[in-house]
Amino acid sequence: MATASDQKVEFVRTGYGKNTVKVLVIRRQGSHHSIIELVADVELTLKSRKDYLLGDNSDIIPTDTIKNTVHALAKIKGVKTIEQFSLDICNHFLTSFNHVLRAKVHMEEAPWKRLEKNGQEHAHAFIFSPDACRFCDVEQNLGGIPVLHSGVQNMTVLKTTKSGFEGFHKDRFTTLQDAKDRCFCTSVYSRWRYNKILDVNFDAAWKCVKETIIEKFAGPYDSGVYSPSVQKTLYETQCLVLDRVPEVDEIEMVMPNKHYFTIDMTKLGLSNQDEVLLPLDNPSGNITGTVCRKQLAKL
Repeated sequence: MATASDQKVEFVRTGYGKNTVKVLVIRRQGSHHSIIELVADVELTLKSRKDYLLGDNSDIIPTDTIKNTVHALAKIKGVKTIEQFSLDICNHFLTSFNHVLRAKVHMEEAPWKRLEKNGQEHAHAFIFSPDACRFCDVEQNLGGIPVLHSGVQNMTVLKTTKSGFEGFHKDRFTTLQDAKDRCFCTSVYSRWRYNKILDVNFDAAWKCVKETIIEKFAGPYDSGVYSPSVQKTLYETQCLVLDRVPEVDEIEMVMPNKHYFTIDMTKLGLSNQDEVLLPLDNPSGNITGTVCRKQLAKL
């Protein structure tokens, strides 16, 4: 029976699921082994809301079942990439149950790297190398096409020169001085949307985006490249990604400016020529932008 409060509210969005479902998959080809470890958040939206309105749980797929499904699909389907596995999970819930309206998966891959020495790769040993975190997001509605994003986060890079910030707007509250040369450090977050899900080499695409970010940040290894602002570096990176990866239609980037300031040592009787710097956790600048391909005008 509806109450007075029921007449005054309406649902905007509902969902439930299982977070932090962890899986390690080992692929054995004789003595040569490969691994992929992942952690997944899975969310479902059901057609009815009687669980919310009436406390009727008859349509709820238990979150423990969601966890078991992820584990079972890892065995049945295998895990080639986190992108394909996320697509498999969404497809399973939308095709196996007629009352699931939407499925969402957020998945991160653990950064295991095969041990290597003198150009020889180890057959079955790995080292945890967290230089960057790979993740993906898939959302699919019943009868709809999956929307797939991949991304990289927590990729911290630093260069000690070839960065400046000059000519900015100044008012009576401005104390920042122009900098022709400064230390530039950022922790990169980037998320891009694919324009298709079939016949895409997700490993190659992710590697290309990561390497492009590093290339535009660092420049040639013998000389570097000058950055007049974080904004310019961010935008040039995005344009180059869209040029190099045709399967990507849109890319978002966030590059917080992690500050390092030269420590004033004059009171110590020392001359510090930008050799000893103080890392500051906060506050920090935060630069973000999203670009997409221009839509061709229709005649």
